[in-house]
Amino acid sequence: MTRTISITGDDFGFSREVNRAIVRAYDRGVLTRASLMVNGQAAAEAVEMALTRPGFPVGLHLAVADGRATLSPSRIPHLVDSSGWFRRRPFRMGLAYQFSRAARGELRSEIRAQLERFTDTGLALSHVDGHHHMQVHPVVLGILIELAGEFSIPAIRLPAEELGVSLFLDPVGAAGKMVLGLGFGLLRRWGERRLRGTPIRVSKRVYGLLASGRITESYLLGLIPRIVEDDVELYCHPATELPGERFHGPPDNGPVELAALLSGRVRAAIDRSGLVLLKPEREEVAR
Repeated sequence: MTRTISITGDDFGFSREVNRAIVRAYDRGVLTRASLMVNGQAAAEAVEMALTRPGFPVGLHLAVADGRATLSPSRIPHLVDSSGWFRRRPFRMGLAYQFSRAARGELRSEIRAQLERFTDTGLALSHVDGHHHMQVHPVVLGILIELAGEFSIPAIRLPAEELGVSLFLDPVGAAGKMVLGLGFGLLRRWGERRLRGTPIRVSKRVYGLLASGRITESYLLGLIPRIVEDDVELYCHPATELPGERFHGPPDNGPVELAALLSGRVRAAIDRSGLVLLKPEREEVAR
């Protein structure tokens, strides 16, 4: 059986610095696909970049917390402020989605609007994941399942990685990782039950949650030989440094993750592992 790995760049469209990092990592590195924030400040540029790379797989990076909405504030007043921005705390947004009937109704309209905006780009939908992992929220995931047939959603990300491996490779923040591992482990099992019997695909292992912002070359060189599953996704947040662009997370993280994706040592480690990158065949482009 062929063992495959997809390496996803999240937040495509967030900014020019993210866009440039993602296309460089796709053109010259091991990145295989991207997740588009359809309402990001550089979304139009991201779409243009993707369309000029035939076969470049792009999915929807659903933003229903800490991001700009598609619908006007008057249509979703329980979700956004007067400028159309979702509340920045994902936990508070999650509570609203769980316990407010009005918020849930508006949420469904907004998720549909983001899927429609993605469709309008002309890109084929590769997958759906979420900003701050909100796609695993029971209400959000339920809405995505309801809309999956209409929008031909082929795959949804459900994080699933081994806590022990993550702590061995990067013990920083061990207590927080244990809490995340437990919480998202429960959400993963719930999500698998909801998706059972649907055509929506879920990777057996999804790495990135417990090392978010710390997907370095050394981390990947330690992780890749320890991957035993045959259907794997790894997601990351590469970025370059451009004057005038607002930071995408801590200032140093994006360039470090980009360097890891461009590393020849990482590519060689993938080759040695027997994993096959799920990347369309295409001609190399100039830097």
